[in-house]
Amino acid sequence: MADLRTTFCGIGLKNPVIAASGTFGYGLEFAGQVDFGRLGAIVVKGLSRGPIDGNPSPRLTETPSGMLNSIGLQNVGARAFAKEKLPGLARLGVPIVANVFGFSIEDYVEVLRVLEDADGLSAYELNVSCPNTHRGGLEFGADATTLGAAVSAARSVARRRPLLVKLSPNVTDIAEIARAAAEAGADGLTLINTLRGLAVDARSRTPLLSTGYGGLSGPAIKPVALYMVHRAAQAVDLPIIGAGGVATGEDVAEFLLCGATAVQVGTASFWDPGRTAALAAELNSFLDAQSVASAGELRGALEMP
Repeated sequence: MADLRTTFCGIGLKNPVIAASGTFGYGLEFAGQVDFGRLGAIVVKGLSRGPIDGNPSPRLTETPSGMLNSIGLQNVGARAFAKEKLPGLARLGVPIVANVFGFSIEDYVEVLRVLEDADGLSAYELNVSCPNTHRGGLEFGADATTLGAAVSAARSVARRRPLLVKLSPNVTDIAEIARAAAEAGADGLTLINTLRGLAVDARSRTPLLSTGYGGLSGPAIKPVALYMVHRAAQAVDLPIIGAGGVATGEDVAEFLLCGATAVQVGTASFWDPGRTAALAAELNSFLDAQSVASAGELRGALEMP
């Protein structure tokens, strides 16, 4: 058996496979379907200052090699999460990461204040990259100066736990954005979030999503994600979680080669709820076939021309 253990921002993971925010609910919904002991960590769905109902249906549609979504960050709010969801999550025996969302910098700060008083979390993931709300999210992640201000404000509050920043692919230069996050105090990065997209019904001449545009995810965006992880890894000396189209153990290996320490799995959970938990074994089989003793040997080992 290959050694799949890794450490991310001081958090020990039994393997580098993490359930991605927004695709795994609050984690508890997968009880009975997933062996949580086979996961490296769980990132819960984005948490806001107060409850959000999300966007009207339809808000999901399948696309060639992927999925388009416009959920709109439906969630119960940070206080309800800490009171109603977190106690159960703490019993799963796997690191829990809280994804934090805001419509303003003050919102991010308030959510983090609430979570700082709660026990059972291992880290925060600052969502500055969601394209599916009318304001907030991507507004902070698309500009280096604005991103720096948001991360700096969050850093001033997030003292108990590592602060990860989830970056958007909808930018001109991911290296510049990664450096801005690092300079503002990020402990680690997650990339990428979804790409902006549009699905159309040619017969009705209308979009397939109620909001029109949505976020594209799944295997279709993996080449973009690999590129951006590699560029970010060259630009900053921070641990990186790669995300975007991870569906097999070999996909995990590709992200590690590009410089990621761990990966997040999202869209694959929609077609197979157990897919995330199966990837560690698949990665082990790949490493064994390649006579590689540990997953860490792959990190950053891509040989570019």
